[in-house]
Amino acid sequence: MAVRTTVRLPKGLLIRAKRKAAAEGRTFGSLVEEGLRLVVADTRKGTRAKRVLPRISKAGGGPMPGIDPGDLSMLQEMDDLDMR
Repeated sequence: MAVRTTVRLPKGLLIRAKRKAAAEGRTFGSLVEEGLRLVVADTRKGTRAKRVLPRISKAGGGPMPGIDPGDLSMLQEMDDLDMR
């Protein structure tokens, strides 16, 4: 038994999906149904996407190499050149 529901989609995605359904001679609902079936299908057969973790900075802080924080004229020059 089919059930009605409301889904909020970005306008551009909705337009593209309706065009694709029309080009394939099918309903928008059947296109959405097929897409959902693919997403919720059991993917334990090795087709699961590899999880990508965000890169983590290993910077320890401190001044750039070759910069003497005690040399105020060098720091002023860097600030003037906007070399941060």
